[in-house]
Amino acid sequence: MSQSRHMKAPEYTLESVGGRQLQVAYWRYSGPPNGKPPLLFFNGIGANTEVASPLPTMLDDRDFLTFDMPGVGESPEPTLPYNAFTMSRITDQLLERYDMPLVDVMGVSWGGAMAQHFALQHGRRTNRLILVATTAGMLMVPGKFEALSKMADPRRYIDPKFMETHFETLYGGSTKGSDGHIHRIKPPSKLGYFYQLLAMLGWTSAPALPFLRKPTLILTGDRDPIVQPVNGKILNTLIPGSELVIIEDGGHLFMLSHPDEFIGHVREFLDRDLDDEASGENAAAA
Repeated sequence: MSQSRHMKAPEYTLESVGGRQLQVAYWRYSGPPNGKPPLLFFNGIGANTEVASPLPTMLDDRDFLTFDMPGVGESPEPTLPYNAFTMSRITDQLLERYDMPLVDVMGVSWGGAMAQHFALQHGRRTNRLILVATTAGMLMVPGKFEALSKMADPRRYIDPKFMETHFETLYGGSTKGSDGHIHRIKPPSKLGYFYQLLAMLGWTSAPALPFLRKPTLILTGDRDPIVQPVNGKILNTLIPGSELVIIEDGGHLFMLSHPDEFIGHVREFLDRDLDDEASGENAAAA
């Protein structure tokens, strides 16, 4: 995918934050000022920053920040486990370092749980929240066995042929965009992957979500075998005023298979107030 006209190439730095070393990827928007907050992105389990690289290219009108969890991608292997609370605190410190007092927050799958926790723990820094193919945690409706068994197989990170063969069983829906995804993956360390699983063991946002007061968009695929669409409906019921979009023929990775539809929903949601403000200013000037 070609580089956007207004989005610079990502800057990769190794940051020491809260006793952890994290590989951070920062895409800077270089176009005319538009008042749009940066987007903070939490990736899925075991997924490195390069996996997310198509997103800032498509959503190229704001800064974009993401990072590898400990033991994932280029972040060094962790010495101690962590949980959603400690990683949210570390993320808050990271945003302070990058002078980002207010961000829109997006998370996919495992990262969607982190996004929920961050928004609940650091509401003052959260503008809008986007939850993609994710759940409220331990109260979720489980995925299909055949998909979860492939997900637990480490060959999905180290054997492109295995991924190509089982991509549809694992992720469901359309396989469009799978080639690029497979070749952007870097295998996480065993300990890093285990600590990511451990971080969400017993975690749920369900009791707190009725108190979440942030504009929230929930997107789910109607053919997602890992996070079945009913989980999106549960989030929609729990979060006051939230909006639910179900992507037709969308699997777990509909961000890749349905990029235009996905970005269309995201952009409309994130820019809604800005568009309203612009309309008001134009009406006042008329």
